[in-house]
Amino acid sequence: MSVELETSEGVEESEKNSSRAPERENHTRMVDLSELLKEGTKEAHDRAENTQFVKDFLKGKIRKELFKLATTALYFTYSALEEEMDRNKDHPAFTPLYFPMELHRKEALTKDMEYFFGEDWEEQVQCSEATRKYVERIHYVGQNEPELLVAHAYTRYMGEKPPPQVTF
Repeated sequence: MSVELETSEGVEESEKNSSRAPERENHTRMVDLSELLKEGTKEAHDRAENTQFVKDFLKGKIRKELFKLATTALYFTYSALEEEMDRNKDHPAFTPLYFPMELHRKEALTKDMEYFFGEDWEEQVQCSEATRKYVERIHYVGQNEPELLVAHAYTRYMGEKPPPQVTF
């Protein structure tokens, strides 16, 4: 997805009004939306990546109980997100980004939950308060402002992708 950004810095008034004005490199350029998001969230990513939990996670040194809690939070989060994505698959703002076969993670997370908690996992786990609030927000956005669902989907599906050099 690309966004065209226009600036008029360094362009004289006569050039702004002329359709034959030479296009300058700094006048119009194509910028990839993912690059804008990456730059705009760099500071938050740096802070998150330097927490002890993430450092330990990337080194493969995380307690099983913490991993189970994180997996549980992801299960509830992706369940809500994928429900709203399915609901909004025909919304003009979301249709170009709807790839359920490639993106949906609920099925895999269900298998993870069965592995960590057993077949009766649904009777054992609860959604944490923080996750519940996020799930409520996803449902609100999906039902009232579906164009904002794009940001949630991007954050979850692209933001959680491990770097290519990291293997688990």
